[in-house]
Amino acid sequence: MKIRPLGIEGAFEVTPVQHGDSRGRFLEWYRFDALAEAVGHRLDLAQANLSTSAKGVVRGIHFADVPPGQAKYVTCVSGAVLDVIVDIRVGSPTFGTWEAVRLDDEDRKAVYLGEGLGHGFCALTEGATVAYLCSSTYRPGHEHGVHPLDPELGIAWPVSDPVLSGKDAEAPSLADAGVKGLLPRYDAVHSFVESLRQIDDSR
Repeated sequence: MKIRPLGIEGAFEVTPVQHGDSRGRFLEWYRFDALAEAVGHRLDLAQANLSTSAKGVVRGIHFADVPPGQAKYVTCVSGAVLDVIVDIRVGSPTFGTWEAVRLDDEDRKAVYLGEGLGHGFCALTEGATVAYLCSSTYRPGHEHGVHPLDPELGIAWPVSDPVLSGKDAEAPSLADAGVKGLLPRYDAVHSFVESLRQIDDSR
């Protein structure tokens, strides 16, 4: 597989090698060793999630407190989504910027986003099914969101009338989340990631 760093530190695009014949196709959609080499530490798997979405649904922008944060490895197993990664780390050189990668059941790409980054996606097809591998379990009270339609972020969602959950529709703007102290700090994220690398080195 090919693992390419994106313009936001801690985010990567993963393109698998597909093998096909008259029977169908086979691919490795996750390799812990290849990802660890690219990222600098292994992804400790704690939880796996699966979601299905109607066309035009936008989910996000979601993130977790750091530490421990929640790194994610995301792919679309059926249909297609536009996956969006947002740098919400206060003090980051790319704070407030976002990158988008199309994930679908043809190219079978995946994205990895490290701890402290925001994540969301828009379903481009009916019944789009997204699978997530997560580094930590869901912790009520430690999971937060930024409004996906925040004009300060200016995410170019490919739908004219996105469908949001009530929770996402009530999420604060990036600026308000910062005022409330909800956003992770870039230096704290760096310290936590460095601790993960030290743990790997000691194994």
